[in-house]
Amino acid sequence: MRNWWHWLAISVAVIVLDQITKQWVSQSLGLMDAIPVTPYFNLVLAHNAGAAFSFLAGAGGWQRGFFSLIALVAAVVIVHLLRKHYGEKLFSLALVLILGGALGNLIDRVLFGHVIDFLDFYVQAWHWPAFNVADMAITGGAGLLIWDSLKKPVKQET
Repeated sequence: MRNWWHWLAISVAVIVLDQITKQWVSQSLGLMDAIPVTPYFNLVLAHNAGAAFSFLAGAGGWQRGFFSLIALVAAVVIVHLLRKHYGEKLFSLALVLILGGALGNLIDRVLFGHVIDFLDFYVQAWHWPAFNVADMAITGGAGLLIWDSLKKPVKQET
């Protein structure tokens, strides 16, 4: 990719896929309704007022602005890093996945006051917290950042 802004197409694709899937689930299911897909996976409509894994979901509402601000600051930092390092493919891919996921969930927070989650994996009665496409992009991007950092040689101080 010759220009840094070409990377943003991946973020846009994440946002579009995230919003389309959330809209489909919201129109297809009632809140907390579930469609069993496999013996360990349901589609379920859940509203998450918190962050990852419903962190601070019951905090009284202040967390909406807090998590929105974090997403905006992260977006600015990510775009800055992307402009500086757009030639580093793995690092840039990680950044734009995180950016797309953060903005996908930010859209929900701004429009609805919560994030729409719908992917429910479970074992017997234990359910992993429901998540969405944006969450997968953020998690995948974070994993790629870790992988990228492990691949880079450690600079020795002299």
